[in-house]
Amino acid sequence: MNNSTFSIALALLFTGASAMAQPTQLKPASERVSDDAIQADHQAYKTLQERIHQLNERGVPVRDYHLSKAQCWLDVSLHEYTRNDRSAFPQEALTESEKLIVALENKAKILPMDTPLVNGAARLRPDLWERTGVLKQDSGFQCAWPKVACAEVELVHAGNEFNQQQWRHAKPYVQIAEELVSEADVLVAQCPKPPVAPKVVVVPAPLPPVPVALSASVLFDFDKHTPDHIRSASRTELDNLMARVKLEGITITSLVLVGHADRLNETGQKGYNQQLSQKRVNTVRDLLVAQGLTVSGASIEAKGDGDQILACQARMKKRADLEECLLPNRRVQVEIKGMKAARP
Repeated sequence: MNNSTFSIALALLFTGASAMAQPTQLKPASERVSDDAIQADHQAYKTLQERIHQLNERGVPVRDYHLSKAQCWLDVSLHEYTRNDRSAFPQEALTESEKLIVALENKAKILPMDTPLVNGAARLRPDLWERTGVLKQDSGFQCAWPKVACAEVELVHAGNEFNQQQWRHAKPYVQIAEELVSEADVLVAQCPKPPVAPKVVVVPAPLPPVPVALSASVLFDFDKHTPDHIRSASRTELDNLMARVKLEGITITSLVLVGHADRLNETGQKGYNQQLSQKRVNTVRDLLVAQGLTVSGASIEAKGDGDQILACQARMKKRADLEECLLPNRRVQVEIKGMKAARP
């Protein structure tokens, strides 16, 4: 709610309260010549002072910004009244006090933070007005409520005096405002700051690792077992498998290497294919170790020619065609199982 909107709301509240009790009106300046008239005005001031007292009795702190401002408006109104100020200032200052009193009595949820320049008061010392505005935005403002409230009222008081009798008469009230603002600065700086709540960083619970199973079939040339005689496509497949293990940060939990040979054995030596399959397993194992794979817990087995994938029984004109047909049997099967971090 902006100040203009609030002023309308406060006026309605003030008018509503006035239906039961008329707003306090001082005697017109022309009638302030009799003891009775002056006594009646002083009684009006006493009545408003008592209402401020009763607000405090009901729990509104003396240091409350709005109760302090109501008191300050009442004080400057009475001050100028006793100095025989015949302008509208005493009445308008008193009315501002009573507006705040009514709002506090009715427990209004929103109260004004602005300070009107009553009776057309000059806006002196813009720097002090700016400082009070800054103080109101500070977290320590509550420690300086009375000082800021009365400083603003005294600036209006000074502006009214300036309009009526120029700077010489305005100066004392400007000085009061200066001192109040300086005191407010100190109080706000010393005010205990509310504790800053620590920033809570929510760390999501880690996701459980994901199981991974990888495999490759490493094929060799006929009767060969060295790295140079691994078929190029098989070598690429083996390299890709290792690259994936490193890239995905896979922790290997199981490694199985099984070597095979085809059924051909031209040497006639018993167990030759068994030895050949073992050499092939060793070759693949050494390649994995060279690429940084730990195989200490690996399961290594050589099956010789006991597990043929293709029999190639058809009659072939060339020996080379038969050897190529039996290629899938000349293999080392690589089986890897492991775990990798799950992606959110």
